[in-house]
Amino acid sequence: MNRFLVALLLVLSSARFIGAADAKDELPSIFNGKDLAGWKVPADNKWWKVVDGVLVGENDEAQKGSMLYTEKSYGDVIVEAEVRWSGEIDSGFMVRKPEIQMQIGTSRSLKKDMTGSFYAHGGYPQPGRADEKKIAKLLKEGDWNTMRLEAVGPKYTVWLNGEKVVEYEDPAFPNAGPIGLQIHPKLKMKVEFRNIKAKAL
Repeated sequence: MNRFLVALLLVLSSARFIGAADAKDELPSIFNGKDLAGWKVPADNKWWKVVDGVLVGENDEAQKGSMLYTEKSYGDVIVEAEVRWSGEIDSGFMVRKPEIQMQIGTSRSLKKDMTGSFYAHGGYPQPGRADEKKIAKLLKEGDWNTMRLEAVGPKYTVWLNGEKVVEYEDPAFPNAGPIGLQIHPKLKMKVEFRNIKAKAL
């Protein structure tokens, strides 16, 4: 009988642990697939629109570029979205204040793909750079790629299509800020986002 009770307690404990882990991974949607509710739409918006459940960001003719920010601010957070693009783009997820960027696409300064890497302090610090060969292997060109960024205290982690590609630690970005999506200026580009989710930790 005692052995049975011990076994039962172990099973119940495991179930509670699994449930907690699952709950942690359940990220609420921050994009309703219909309009830009919950986002700070730029004045005279020419860059952002919703088409068939997809958030489309495309540069204007003057290639001015644009940022789209959530109305809500986040400190410790997980951000995840499916992202699709073709050709050369320069985009990313922005979090915190001061702002730190997880790059999507080609760096304007380095002239190479830096997807998954962190742009901070005016450049790409070496500890925050993703391995180029690993990124090239994981990226599905012209198709949907799942990008996930976790910011907890000074630690930042990135996953691309389920694979961890970067772990970076930097205490210079301590304050809560909105989540931002980028269209870089001086570049003809189009980027698409769907299933955009975020959870404050």
